[in-house]
Amino acid sequence: MKKSEIRFSIALDNNKVPEAISWTATDAGPDIHFAKAINIALWDREQAGTMKIDLWTKDMPVDEMKRFVVDNIGSMAENIVTATDDKEMATKMRALCKELSAYLDTQEQGK
Repeated sequence: MKKSEIRFSIALDNNKVPEAISWTATDAGPDIHFAKAINIALWDREQAGTMKIDLWTKDMPVDEMKRFVVDNIGSMAENIVTATDDKEMATKMRALCKELSAYLDTQEQGK
């Protein structure tokens, strides 16, 4: 059985606020990759519930964080279709993404 590994490294300031997020993965080549935010969700087998890790660096702009959240919802819409074939749920999630994107566009135009 093939195994893959993903490793995250988080550099914290004196107040334990993330300053840098880097990651490597066996399937992503030898390079170190950098991110401003990560959002990891795990379904705990024993607790039958979601465990989450949400981190972002000090230099993650608010507008990028909002887009990141909308992108995550869109990605989950694709996951729900692939995993369950529930097209109606995915359609509703995509509609929410479209609504939120329009809202963010309006916010950005007002700046």
